[in-house]
Amino acid sequence: MAEETTKPIQDEMRLPDNAFRPLKEGEKYVPVLRPDKNYPEITPYSVSLGLIMAVIFSAAAAYLGLKVGQVFEAAIPIAIIAAGIAGVTKRKDSLGENVLIQSIGASSGLVVAGSIFTLPALYILQAKYPEITVNFLEVFLSSVLGGLLGLLFFIPFRKYFVSEKHGEFPFPEATATTQVLISGQKGGAQAKPLLIAGLVGGLYDFIVSTFGWWKEVLSTTAIPALQTLADNTKMLFKVNTGAAVLGLGYIIGLRYAFIIFAGSAFIWWIIVPLFGAYGADMASMPADDIFKNYARYIGIGGIAMSGILGIIKSWGVIKSAAGLAGKAFGGNSEDESKIERTQRDIPMKILVFALAAALLVTFVFFYLGVINNLMQTIVAFVVVVVIAFLFTTVAANAIAIVGSNPVSGMTLMTLIIASGIFVAVGLNGARGIMASMVIGGVVCTALSMAGGMVTDLKVGYWLGTTPAKQEVWKGVGTLLSAATVGGVMIILNKTYGFVGDNALVAPQANAMAAVIDPLMMGGETPWILYIVGAILALLLNWLKVPALPFSLGMFIPLQLNAPLLIGGIVSWFVVSRSKNEEVNKERNERGTLLASGFIAGGALMGVVSAALLFFGIKFDNTMPETTQNILGLVMYAAIICFLIVFSLKAKKDE
Repeated sequence: MAEETTKPIQDEMRLPDNAFRPLKEGEKYVPVLRPDKNYPEITPYSVSLGLIMAVIFSAAAAYLGLKVGQVFEAAIPIAIIAAGIAGVTKRKDSLGENVLIQSIGASSGLVVAGSIFTLPALYILQAKYPEITVNFLEVFLSSVLGGLLGLLFFIPFRKYFVSEKHGEFPFPEATATTQVLISGQKGGAQAKPLLIAGLVGGLYDFIVSTFGWWKEVLSTTAIPALQTLADNTKMLFKVNTGAAVLGLGYIIGLRYAFIIFAGSAFIWWIIVPLFGAYGADMASMPADDIFKNYARYIGIGGIAMSGILGIIKSWGVIKSAAGLAGKAFGGNSEDESKIERTQRDIPMKILVFALAAALLVTFVFFYLGVINNLMQTIVAFVVVVVIAFLFTTVAANAIAIVGSNPVSGMTLMTLIIASGIFVAVGLNGARGIMASMVIGGVVCTALSMAGGMVTDLKVGYWLGTTPAKQEVWKGVGTLLSAATVGGVMIILNKTYGFVGDNALVAPQANAMAAVIDPLMMGGETPWILYIVGAILALLLNWLKVPALPFSLGMFIPLQLNAPLLIGGIVSWFVVSRSKNEEVNKERNERGTLLASGFIAGGALMGVVSAALLFFGIKFDNTMPETTQNILGLVMYAAIICFLIVFSLKAKKDE
């Protein structure tokens, strides 16, 4: 499994100056691991450690997601672990191996997100409709087929997103992961900012999430007068005080952060108050409930229409990818030996055969394991393939912009569309629920995997690994993660259950169940809200405003979007203080390192917090709420000042 290697020199262990900006005409990006050399990537060490990480993080993420409703991203913690082990063992030339380790291991979070957002809804609705059945094979096949379809569908778009659009998207999670991996190779002073920020941000987030010494979310409702205002007008402001989310905002930058926040402001400060004032039975509802039960559906409609617009705009790319597949199948593809190592995907001919095999297994699974009616199976199969393929670009685009995949919103829209079609062809009732949720699981996992692939392959592009190797072993990681998640879900259902007292929270799956039940059994669906969101996205597109970030802002809670704007403002402030552009550039690089450290530290401490919850270790804070709010404000101001001051300390040619 080992390969012929050429040791990179120490000077190469730095990202090129043009890593994060658009390339000038005639300029070429040369990654850290040079395209004309070979480095260790697929080795017994990297494969075995990657697969171990996939199992461990699949189990941890599934438990946390179902128990408390939060799924952490596994890529950054795994990158930290891989770099740390390589450093402790003094493993040479480990950068390529570390990329592969995190690529395999990060399959865990992607499969978990796809599975637990949908499939537990079967258990939830089973309590109401006992004829619904759930078994390991259904959960496993739904997860693994969705993951493999998302992986295979994305590969033809890799060059477009990671190479042709170089420097146009912020790629916040990929940036943080890359900085972790590259700093692990540097050691010494060059890695110092990342390590310090990781410690500061990780400790900060661990204290607030585990011990609750200060408020994790600050709200204007903490002030009595503003609480009264919120009760009467539904107007409020909330911000998550976490270091990781602040770092995310810094990397996203002011432009996209402002558009995302504008979407939130529109929903929370215009739509929610209007609903509260004029909506039937909404006057007595808190603003949070109005958002959760009504207003955010406008965001789902906007995301769906943004996806359609994205498909239309990228139709040339879709046709190009299909043309490449046709050429390869006809034997006219480019000679693999002439393609640079860092641009070498799975050969198109193999990709077509693999995709055909995955689609065939999917069809057989739907027919024999879920629907048992040929015509209805054909309809379901077409719906899944078309939606999963077309929304692949939407999921990748969302991750590239904000580092957050609106997979639950897109899956809700998929369920609504699919259910309408299924009812029309006679697939309804309990059987229709089962078909919709299993099929929703396939689509949800496919979209989750597509979003994760763009991050993985962007990391590999920046650092110089071989895409084909990442793609193949990502598939292996997906198989193992799906098996782990299926087992964990069944064990947790038998231990805790999804309904009743002390049941697992599973908020996304409960939302899916709430949507699918009336569609299949007869009931009301908020079509008007979906249509309003779709029309708004069309209007934004006409005004040349990016519709997807705005729609994401309408769907994602205000407290998670506000810190993005704050981080974006910090980023603008840091890069605009000096008249010397070189100084501003160095400050921005330092700020990006610090922000990446915040994200990495927060993600790693999220795993630690999950482990404490798993073992039943929970800390109760007895401090008065007023004290927690004041401390939260002070500590949030302190972490913002830390990011600004230490970024501004960077000097030219540091």
